[in-house]
Amino acid sequence: MSAADVQIMRCSIVEDEVQMTTSELCHATNTEAEYVIAWVYEGILSPSGSSPDDWRFSGNSLLRAKKALTLSRDLGINTPGVALALDLLDELSKLKI
Repeated sequence: MSAADVQIMRCSIVEDEVQMTTSELCHATNTEAEYVIAWVYEGILSPSGSSPDDWRFSGNSLLRAKKALTLSRDLGINTPGVALALDLLDELSKLKI
């Protein structure tokens, strides 16, 4: 392997124990709080806490929010449609195991 074949990748491992605030999740996904709030009320994300100021999101929520953002922005799917698509993707994932 030569030096030209080496690629440097940067990534972050987000464990499920990590707890992010609404603001931190918005920053990590590069989205607006309105999206995150709508996703919570639609059941796409399940934070702990009782209000947007108190919500805490797990690492799994970060992955789910990124998928929701892709479905919403790139494919133009509305929030209920995103919820349905993610539920179906979860079911497919379970069937493959």
